[in-house]
Amino acid sequence: MEGREYSLRNVSSHCSISEMDDYDLSKLLDKPDKPRLNIERQRSFDERSLSELSIGLSRALDSYDNAYSPGRSALDTPASSARNSFEPHPMVAEAWDALRRSLVYFRGQPVGTIAAYDHASEEVLNYDQVFVRDFVPSALAFLMNGEPDIVKNFLLKTLQLQGWEKRIDRFKLGEGAMPASFKVLHDPVRKTDTIIADFGESAIGRVAPVDSGFWWIILLRAYTKSTGDQTLAESPECQKGMRLILSLCLSEGFDTFPTLLCADGCSMIDRRMGIYGYPIEIQALFFMALRCALAMLKPDSEGKEFIERIAKRLTALSYHMRNYFWLDFQQLNTIYRYKTEEYSHTAVNKFNVIPDSIPDWVFDFMPTRGGYFIGNVSPARMDFRWFALGNCVAILCCLATAEQASAIMDLIEARWEELVGEMPLKISYPAIESHEWRIVTGCDPKNTRWSYHNGGSWPVLLWLLTAACIKTGRPQIARRVIDLAESRLHKDGWPEYYDGKLGRYIGKQARKFQTWSIAGYLVAKMMLEDPSHLGMISLEEDRQMKPVIRRSSSWTC
Repeated sequence: MEGREYSLRNVSSHCSISEMDDYDLSKLLDKPDKPRLNIERQRSFDERSLSELSIGLSRALDSYDNAYSPGRSALDTPASSARNSFEPHPMVAEAWDALRRSLVYFRGQPVGTIAAYDHASEEVLNYDQVFVRDFVPSALAFLMNGEPDIVKNFLLKTLQLQGWEKRIDRFKLGEGAMPASFKVLHDPVRKTDTIIADFGESAIGRVAPVDSGFWWIILLRAYTKSTGDQTLAESPECQKGMRLILSLCLSEGFDTFPTLLCADGCSMIDRRMGIYGYPIEIQALFFMALRCALAMLKPDSEGKEFIERIAKRLTALSYHMRNYFWLDFQQLNTIYRYKTEEYSHTAVNKFNVIPDSIPDWVFDFMPTRGGYFIGNVSPARMDFRWFALGNCVAILCCLATAEQASAIMDLIEARWEELVGEMPLKISYPAIESHEWRIVTGCDPKNTRWSYHNGGSWPVLLWLLTAACIKTGRPQIARRVIDLAESRLHKDGWPEYYDGKLGRYIGKQARKFQTWSIAGYLVAKMMLEDPSHLGMISLEEDRQMKPVIRRSSSWTC
């Protein structure tokens, strides 16, 4: 865009170095000569995406007409704001500046953003690294702003890292495993760059990330939708990368469920929090990644088999999740009256869940209208906790039916104080306390009650909630949560998370200038201003996969 002063090549970075002659990311694949999409967003807009929006979306967007300022200058606003008739919040320009300061360069090219740019913190730990899951909102922000090159560089670099041999102690990880993070080391004397990747061998708890591969596939699809450039996804390298990821999660074994068996600490909740088994976050990301891969895999001799396996798995996974993970008032009453020790195919209580194991809080928490996907289901165990990321992703990828998606939004509105409070959004609810906290978390001092993963409030979840709101035709909820964030986020220094039942206090150990808190705000803001951006991160319902499920009978099918 003419006059734009946010071009990557004009932005300096503490990580920037001189251009190297040997390896160049842009040479890995021939870069098509395509114009940047700074003006028109039709290519990133799936026309069917907004067909699901209710009339309420149009009415809500009409209310923004009063914010139009025909004399507003576009010189100091990012491209997406300059395109629309919205008065930008002062935080927007500050957020873009902070996001660009977090850029990491490898041999002269931007390849990601560091997790946090907190100079006030004495301990750097791994916050100076590029995390795959953390970079997703940053990538979406750059895509929405018409800057796809950094996203392409990131996808190619992590794809190259996937090919490395991965060992933890003397044990070799699966070939398709994606790194949790990587760090660029600059040698100013030799003028060389080196990358160090972490596949879990340096992580707290030494757990390999299950979600990195899923986020990579989802981001590849977002890049393709945003740019209209299919050559990257169709390249032999990316096709092989997807197949390697899929071969890990589609392998057959002893499991009788279509869900993916996982350890604690394998996702955004990367410490022991009792989510081992079949956590909702991983199942929703698994489902979304399978659908994204299904759309991008070539039906050649190697891809055809995976396409068939994906189709079968999606059908089984959607049925399992919609039936056994779904909870609303009626289902809760059904579980409350369960009989145990049932045998054979006629069993209603298929997982032998003991009704006395239902926690007291869920009876008061469950509204008459509303519902959600619970945290976990396995033999004799149901984790009734609410997890925000899994439920929002379930809406975006249509793992949730239209009825279930609406019920999730009803729950958020009905339990606003508990799930949103004064800073969006609770990562989980409720917090684990006292003796249970000691057992479940291993006395983790960072996951004390209403802090960090244990009921803490994470601003990064703002973009996921906003996307879910737009898809379900509830933009007024998104506007409300963005207003809450704007009242504090910048003033508080963009913290990683907030503590307390209402999210009132900056997290005790929260890093400042957390990149995904910054990027999450920008993505939420741009999506609400231009709902067509939803097309790059939202999927439409596959009607061939849609089973007829009545909530009154879903547990007795």
